[in-house]
Amino acid sequence: MAAAAPPPAGGPRRRGARSRRQGLWARWHRRAERTWAAAQRRFPVITELTARLLSVNVLDAATRLAAQLFLTAVPLVFVAAALMPGSVRDQLVTSTRDLFGLTGASAEQLREVYGAGAGGSHEGLRGTTGAIGAVIVLLSATASSRAMARVCERAWLLPRAGARVAVWRWFVWLVAWGAVLVLQGPLRKGFGLGPLLGVPLLFLADVAVWWWTQRLLLSARVPWLRLLPGALLTSAAMTALSVTARFYMPLALNRSIATYGSLGSVFTLLSWLIACCAVITFTLTAGAVLATEPPLAPLLDRERFAPDT
Repeated sequence: MAAAAPPPAGGPRRRGARSRRQGLWARWHRRAERTWAAAQRRFPVITELTARLLSVNVLDAATRLAAQLFLTAVPLVFVAAALMPGSVRDQLVTSTRDLFGLTGASAEQLREVYGAGAGGSHEGLRGTTGAIGAVIVLLSATASSRAMARVCERAWLLPRAGARVAVWRWFVWLVAWGAVLVLQGPLRKGFGLGPLLGVPLLFLADVAVWWWTQRLLLSARVPWLRLLPGALLTSAAMTALSVTARFYMPLALNRSIATYGSLGSVFTLLSWLIACCAVITFTLTAGAVLATEPPLAPLLDRERFAPDT
């Protein structure tokens, strides 16, 4: 009678090691769940912010917003520049150049795109665009307004506003941001008094603009005071980005133009837009969470300060 085959060497030991690993993993999983539950109780702002950022999907929302700005709002700026008086157009070029600190090839390309100065190309652009083309570009640019409104609504967990209520707000937002872009240069220079005054002025102007932007694109569904944290965070981040852009963007644009030609500036500008939109999405969402969670929520609750009836 043939002898039974011996069991494989180390079989019980392998099963024992596997069961120990499974038990260790189960203990770590239970510990992580207890830690997360304790964090939710002790730090509701952090846990709510994490959940809100996951629901907003910051990178996806920022990429969509940047794409809409690049494909619709940037062409609108070019068309508007062609229709502007020469002095306003030159101020727009100066503000854009100061915003990015452009020099050399990138500054020259900017002037060519806007057709600034004597003999510029704005007359040809004005003739080829026409009134109908300008209206079409303006209507297309409202996609940027809708994308920004959707970012604000997701940050506040609000449904889409009805088109009848929101449609005029899309156009007003575009016009207002065109005026803000023209005024970037004087604000940055402190109206001739230097950057020591210019940077605080730029920050205060950004606070006002982002505070108003949220109120406008949310169709006045959130009280003014609750929108203040998001405006402050977004303004601080965008002011810091605009200051650092003067050091990064000229080198990046000139290098990309020298390597890839005009197409290189497209890649650089789109990358910068995505970074800015990611910061905007994050700060607006963080501001919404801070405004609805302790300790700021009671301070920003207008009903708390209402007189007794």
